Amino acid sequence: MGKKAKLTINDFESVSTNEELLNLVAKKGMSIDKVKEKITYEEELKKLQVELVKLQQWVAKNNKRVAVIFEGRDAAGKGGNIRRFMEHLNPRSMRLVALNKPTVIEKGQWYFQRYIKELPNPGEIVFFDRSWYNRAVVEPVMDFCTKEEYKKFLVQVPEFEHMLYEDGVTIIKFWLSISKDEQLRRFDARNDDPLKRWKFSPVDKKGQELWDRYTFYKDEMFSKTHTTYSPWIVVKTNEKKKARIECIRHVLSQFDYQTEEELKTMTNPDPNIVMRYYRSVNHLD
Repeated sequence: MGKKAKLTINDFESVSTNEELLNLVAKKGMSIDKVKEKITYEEELKKLQVELVKLQQWVAKNNKRVAVIFEGRDAAGKGGNIRRFMEHLNPRSMRLVALNKPTVIEKGQWYFQRYIKELPNPGEIVFFDRSWYNRAVVEPVMDFCTKEEYKKFLVQVPEFEHMLYEDGVTIIKFWLSISKDEQLRRFDARNDDPLKRWKFSPVDKKGQELWDRYTFYKDEMFSKTHTTYSPWIVVKTNEKKKARIECIRHVLSQFDYQTEEELKTMTNPDPNIVMRYYRSVNHLD
């Protein structure tokens, strides 16, 4: 058998673009499907992030208020998605909201009160890493709320969101859908990586043990809170990179921030990855 083809320092110095590198590798007969996939992803991500910057400028100019909510089971990719959204945006007109558990005072307030002060101001985009929907799934699963509090929430949330809708706030609600096997794989990867170990908690471990209970409350949430004015968008996230690309596409597709001629890339999401709740018959989770 002949020697495997390798790339030398001289090879790397002889190319200046990703395209030239791919051509060189092809000439050497090397298989680099994963490298090619990564390069394609990064190039597409960059184009979409350029569009996000344009969208942010349009939101600021027109005093729009935009709230993008990321919900889903632990390790579904909420944080990774949000980071790709925020990476190149102007921090002066964009915020991340990731609230800790409520204080004693907040527990005595109307449930939505601590979220209201976090809603977007005119010209601002706010990203919620979990939101008021904690009470729809995590809290009842983990017995962090009473049955009465849970039932009251399900009655009030459509009314709450309708008031926001009528007042001009755009709410985009993502549910990141992950399979049980993939969640376990990501949990194991977190434990093996000292930079990610902080993400793992006892609540995460219970996510696997109480998988079916999570599924029950998730389905209840969809059936009670999916509305025409505030629909749930289900995203298949077993493939992280595809999910990130398609989430950005969905958000861009919700606004007429520029003409089609000005767009540098496609902004319509893949319907096999991103879909409204009622069109998603088979969820990963």
